[in-house]
Amino acid sequence: EEAEHQMATRLFQNTAKVHFDQHAQKDSRFGRRLIYGGHVISLARALSFNGLGNACMMLAINGGRHVAPTFAGDTIYAWSEILDMHELDDDFGALRVRLVGLKNANPNDHLLKDSQDKYDSSVVLDFDYWALIPKG
Repeated sequence: EEAEHQMATRLFQNTAKVHFDQHAQKDSRFGRRLIYGGHVISLARALSFNGLGNACMMLAINGGRHVAPTFAGDTIYAWSEILDMHELDDDFGALRVRLVGLKNANPNDHLLKDSQDKYDSSVVLDFDYWALIPKG
């Protein structure tokens, strides 16, 4: 929703006009404000955390892309894939996680990329990170 992403963007202290200035953005390529990518990452991480609820923190970001723009009113869906794991000590391990976010598409019917390695038009986020997770 419009107010929701505006509040989150302010809390993240992002002052880029593309996220705030509707007057200027009405004449831009998209004709309206973009939702801040940090807000999309937060939404996708929260939505895709099933089974990862005891992950303590993000240890490292390996890479990622905001593949397509997101606007107020878009419905975000997300999932996570475990790519790798690493033993740290007796109490903790690290999981390498791929986080994928979609907009306005059923994730059950979704193809991430086509045969030419081009992202599906519904993909908005492809994010690769390591998370700290307690054992047992």
